[in-house]
Amino acid sequence: MTDTDTHSPTLDLAGIGIGPFNLSIAALLDDMGGLRSAFFDSKPEFSWHEGMALPGARLQTSCLKDLVTGVAPCNRHSFLNYLVQHGRFYSYLSSGLPAISRAEFADYLGWAATRIDQLNWSSPVESVDFRNGLFELTVAGRKAAVRSRHVSLGTGIRPHIPASCGGLMGQRCFHSIDIMKRNPDVTGERVVVIGGGQSGAEVVLALLDGVWGKPAQVSLISRRPNLEPLDETPFTNDYFTPPYVTAFQGLDEEQRRNLVRYQKLASDGISPSTLNALYQRLYEFRHTNPATPPPRLLPGRDLYAGSAAADCPIRLLTRNRLDGSFEGWEADRVILCTGFEHQLPECLAPLKGRLELDSQGRPRLGPDFQMRWDGPDHNHIYAVNQGRYSHGIADSQLSLMCWRSARILNHLCKRDAFPTRHHDSPVQWLPESALSRLQPGRTDVFGDRSSQPAKPVTFPSF
Repeated sequence: MTDTDTHSPTLDLAGIGIGPFNLSIAALLDDMGGLRSAFFDSKPEFSWHEGMALPGARLQTSCLKDLVTGVAPCNRHSFLNYLVQHGRFYSYLSSGLPAISRAEFADYLGWAATRIDQLNWSSPVESVDFRNGLFELTVAGRKAAVRSRHVSLGTGIRPHIPASCGGLMGQRCFHSIDIMKRNPDVTGERVVVIGGGQSGAEVVLALLDGVWGKPAQVSLISRRPNLEPLDETPFTNDYFTPPYVTAFQGLDEEQRRNLVRYQKLASDGISPSTLNALYQRLYEFRHTNPATPPPRLLPGRDLYAGSAAADCPIRLLTRNRLDGSFEGWEADRVILCTGFEHQLPECLAPLKGRLELDSQGRPRLGPDFQMRWDGPDHNHIYAVNQGRYSHGIADSQLSLMCWRSARILNHLCKRDAFPTRHHDSPVQWLPESALSRLQPGRTDVFGDRSSQPAKPVTFPSF
């Protein structure tokens, strides 16, 4: 497809956004054949969290959970083929690395992206509408609309900015998503990091190691009760398997939300290796820098307010969750490691009134990640990374990336092009009666909902 195309053939699938998730779909399609597809992104080339590529940052999941291996191990876009093509297969095996670096995985993703012809860069999708039985995408620089039977939405997530920091954003207060691009000089500054997850711990480590100069003091403020580890134990990892997703998606909305909160540390904790490195660094710092104020770890604090005036320190007000007391802090620089939030992209505005949304304004998804809407049953808007509360905590992670892609493509082409339905697990998530009723493509895996408890099960809150 080129800018001069005025009568482009109708696509089977148009992808909006090219992050790892839509890239996985494109990689499977590239070897699959038989379907016409194109993917569009405003970026000039593939990139993945390049602004957060901190020195030493490692992946929190296995490199085998790549674009394709879980459903198509012979696909040429696998991580193993990447190692072979770069002459690193044997040295990787000898390295004994428990997890690869994020930088290497990002390089793998970029390598795969250069080998897929259906990717269109510098091509932002401005709007999506539905006319005459087809989705019509208005793409910048194209004279004619791109027409497609189905759409895959993969526009990613946006940084979460706490309300108390909204008026502070700028050179002195920013989200960590682009910290490596900013490359701030923090020499002699009092730096406060907000957020006690993986990125917060990694940023504190980088500050203590002088990546951006030597700060006068480093503080970390978090609402979490402590710096808590990622739960990587085997039975918790079963939350990141297809059988659990099948069980989860049949539950009531409130019960799914309770489970997501209860399972927080299964996906949003700090890697034990990072915790060990940070604790050791803090120990060494306190005993080798006696003249420098030690780093402050301040868990269990809610951020209440923030203010700043020109040429004055940033002032932060927190409330201690242990005793309810208020505390004030001053900073020359504030780095937000406050996570991300979902949003529907602006290009979907023409269709927003036709989408079925949940109580929080998120799209309701069917079992094969199709958005529920009032359009024809044979035209679908598939959504990646929009199903945390419909398919579980694995949805926003790399763990089931290729399995989700395979479910989408199987549903699109109405056949089992990839194996997705039979997976061994030592855990029986569903009762035998539900398992016997489970059929491929069934929306309600529990059958008659009248037999379910009147109230969802509740779980301890974090």
